[in-house]
This record gives sequence, structure tokens and C-alpha cells, in this order.
Amino acid sequence: MPKQTFFNLPDKKRQTIINAAVEEFSAHGLENASTNRIVAKSGISKGSFYQYFEDKHDLFMHLVSILEHEKMEYFKNIDPPNMEIGLFEYYRWMVKAGMAFNSTKPKLAQAISQVILRERLFYSKHFADAREKTKTFFENMIANAIERGEIDPSIDVELAVMVMETWQNTISTYILDEGMKQEDFMAWVYSTKTQEMIDKLLYVMEYGLRKTESHFKPKPPSNSPQGGENLSLPPSGEG
Repeated sequence: MPKQTFFNLPDKKRQTIINAAVEEFSAHGLENASTNRIVAKSGISKGSFYQYFEDKHDLFMHLVSILEHEKMEYFKNIDPPNMEIGLFEYYRWMVKAGMAFNSTKPKLAQAISQVILRERLFYSKHFADAREKTKTFFENMIANAIERGEIDPSIDVELAVMVMETWQNTISTYILDEGMKQEDFMAWVYSTKTQEMIDKLLYVMEYGLRKTESHFKPKPPSNSPQGGENLSLPPSGEG
């Protein structure tokens, strides 16, 4: 995290450095980001940069902490629905609430999303705790859904967690990448067309989890010369 010398800077100077970092990481990612470009856009010397941060990774993690703080403040004013509404309705709320938050900080969210998802930083040691909390949260959601009969009890929970995480990340990446191309990010996010597209993506995920292994049932042995058992999909109209 930043050194105290960074926090001793005037607010405007700190924000100039943050803005330059957001622009750099959005355009080039983390590994290809240039400290030289960041200091040039910030109007500081390279020596000063290293008085504030250990390196560009340290600066990036500071951006993550800023986004986390902003998200916590945002969700303080939002009452989530009761989880008893069902797994998929709650998940839909989570995704759309995250979209709404990202639309308030699109540049910062995009910079962090591009690095974490595209450079697979989410799977690094820096995010081990966050990843474990997310996994546990989804596992509990799935266990409760199985108890309520919402989803197939034969489901592979670990695989289901991976699907839900991946789908959430896919939607977030799409929203940020496409939204940044729009003249009015927030208007685009809340447009009927965008909301319908998200609903369709969520529908695909939902019905992929509702019907899983136990719906692939073996057929009786065939009377054909080849014989043998085959696996068949459930008949159309079963759901």
C-alpha cells in the first residue's frame, strides 16, 4: 500500500496521480503499464513516485482498495433482498447491483476489471482471501438452493461455483467494455436493450444449473446389432 508520503500530499495532487494510473491501467493493463507514462501524466518525478509507492503493483493495489471502499459506501445505502427469494433471483440482484455500482465509477472499475480478469490476477496470492470468501458465499447459496429444491441435487457444487463466478465476471467485463464506448454510460446500462441482454445471459446460466447430471439417463439396451447403452437428453418439454 502507499507510503505515508503519498497521503501527506494535497488531495488534488493525489487525485492527479490516481487519474493517471487509472488511465494507464485501462489502456495497457498491469504488466504492460509504464511507470514513466504515469509519472509524466502526473507531473511528478520518477524519484517522487518511489517515495509514494513501492512499484506499479503497489499503486494498482491502492486502486483496488479505493474501489472496495467506494463499493462498501455504495452498498450501505442499499437493502439487499432476502435470500429466501431464491438462488437465481438473488444472483440476478447481485449482478445488477454490481452493474449499477460500476456505472458510478466506470473508469476505475474498468481499469481494475481488465487487470484482474484478463491478467488472471484474481487467482494470485493478492486476492486469495477475497476468492475464498466468494467461494464460501456461493457454496452456501447453492446448498440452500438444493435444500429448497431449486436446483438439481446431483450438481457438482465446485463446478457450479466456478460457473457463477465466471458468468459474473463475463457480464461485468462486457458491461464495462461496451459501456465505456457509449456517450452516456449510465443511460446505456439502464436501457431496456442492455437489461434484456443481461437477463438473457442470466437465463442461460440458470437453466444450465437447473438441469445437470441426473437428467442424463441411460437408455435401455438397444435391440440393434451393435447393442449397448446410450445416454440421452431429457425429452423436449421437460424444462
